[in-house]
Amino acid sequence: MAAVFLIGVCLLPLTAVVSPALAAEAVWAEAEGTAYQGETETLKEVKDRALRDGQNKAIEGALGVFIKSHTLVSNYQIAEDLTYASVRGRISKTEVVREGWDPSDRLLYRVALRALVEPVLPETANGLSIKLSLSKTDMKEGDEVRIFYQASADCYVYIFSVAADGSVTLIFPDSLHPGNSVKAKTAYQFPPNGSAIRLKAEFLPGYAKPEAEERIKVIATRSKEELLPLGFREGLFKVYDARSTGMINDLVKRLNQLEPAEWAEATAAYTLKR
Repeated sequence: MAAVFLIGVCLLPLTAVVSPALAAEAVWAEAEGTAYQGETETLKEVKDRALRDGQNKAIEGALGVFIKSHTLVSNYQIAEDLTYASVRGRISKTEVVREGWDPSDRLLYRVALRALVEPVLPETANGLSIKLSLSKTDMKEGDEVRIFYQASADCYVYIFSVAADGSVTLIFPDSLHPGNSVKAKTAYQFPPNGSAIRLKAEFLPGYAKPEAEERIKVIATRSKEELLPLGFREGLFKVYDARSTGMINDLVKRLNQLEPAEWAEATAAYTLKR
């Protein structure tokens, strides 16, 4: 008997999402950099290292503002917040607040600073990109759906469904289709032809409204990544419940560690009616 996976309804989030215009504004970030003096280092070299350390920490702090990952209150916001995880930071101005040797460790130099950090958006033309579409965009309950995708370069693909209860389901790769490497400019679909899996659009139990919008998120990475190593396994797929918000934060942070050209994401939506 064919396996059936029910894609739950994903409601549009009621919380505000940062617009690209707001995400492109520079922010001031405060940080403290430290550096230990080596045996052959001059004072200037130690100061420079402490300054660079503080600037790097300031950029990290500013990135948290750009991607807004700290505002995640439920996992369905993955569809919006991943957009900002590819943003990088660039310091345009640095103001040193104070600096000097640590009073308890004479080899440790500290620099407290304020830095104006500007977001740097990825150059998608030079990086990885992925196209995503669905077999239907207007569906009735019980309709089957197929997911079509094509990447611009050899990569690894991860497909997520995000439900109204805040759960995130990794639907590909799965236990029947563990291999998720794809070739450049080659069309793929999920489930593949001949698969025992069928994806059916269904309302979540207890959902009373006549229609809703569902989103499918695809992430592509040049290298194989364990994007969500935690969570529990439910049937064929990995499901992360609404209490696992931290896992989505971890996903955003993990992608943020990758170079913008090393990963890409795409979202497709469909309307489900009774």
